[in-house]
Amino acid sequence: MDNRAEVRDFLVSRRANIAPQQAGLPDAGNRRVPGLRRGEVATLAGVSIEYYAKLERGAIAGVSASVLDALARALQLDDAERAHLFHLAHAADGTSAGMRPRRRPAKRWTPRPSLQWVLDRFTAPAIVRNGRMDLLAANHLGRAMHATLYDTAPDGCPNFARFTFLHLDAAHAFYPDWDTAADTCVAILHTEAGRDPHDKDLHDLVGELSTRSDAFRRRWSAHNVRAHGAGTKRFHHHNVGDLELAYESVDLVSEPGLSLTLYAAEPASPTAHALDLLASWTATQADTDQFGAATNAATCGEDRP
Repeated sequence: MDNRAEVRDFLVSRRANIAPQQAGLPDAGNRRVPGLRRGEVATLAGVSIEYYAKLERGAIAGVSASVLDALARALQLDDAERAHLFHLAHAADGTSAGMRPRRRPAKRWTPRPSLQWVLDRFTAPAIVRNGRMDLLAANHLGRAMHATLYDTAPDGCPNFARFTFLHLDAAHAFYPDWDTAADTCVAILHTEAGRDPHDKDLHDLVGELSTRSDAFRRRWSAHNVRAHGAGTKRFHHHNVGDLELAYESVDLVSEPGLSLTLYAAEPASPTAHALDLLASWTATQADTDQFGAATNAATCGEDRP
């Protein structure tokens, strides 16, 4: 991805989101475009308009942390947006390349036995994914919960983004709040693109989805990013019905670039009963056709250091 273009589009989109009144500025006259003018951002950030215009053209390499902080304050960036701005700056000056682990392209990633043991100790759904939204590993209940995704991935390695935008009937059935799920998915991909702009597989995925999905292309052009740490999600499982699950996501220190997501239901809630039913159904399947063996055996095309 063109880092300069990404910087330009991100700054322009954030500037367009801030009304003058939000920044404590008078709304003087008609504006040809929404949001703040370049000169207003420059004033708020304490830099010259010429310097800010240069930054907005994408020339962000070598910019100091203090200037980036000033831009973040002027544009009222949230934590995820501020981190994205710093990632873009690091990518522009090459420092992000030195922070990425070396990868051996020919190796396909398989969860270590100890990681799979950890996953399988959880009685609630648990999954591992990367920043490209590949679903790389799961425990038995996590796989059962995402059975619809696995059904759309003949190679056994589903991708949340492809599922969300290219398998619309199944995705709309699985996500009652499809628009929210779609927005979140694209924001995570944009965050990853800022963090690792040289990821060829991510380039290819974004190109594929941009070509095949108008809904994805519109969302990608909005340049929204987010930190996906905790919250509540709603799902509809074809066997047990509606699920409302809290989730917590944590980065795996031992596997850079991967995150572990744990789901949980409110005790004694309808979702908790539905998960119990799903767990019972999964156990029956494992007894009859060794359902769980596929979970442990699956490998995905995630190059690892």
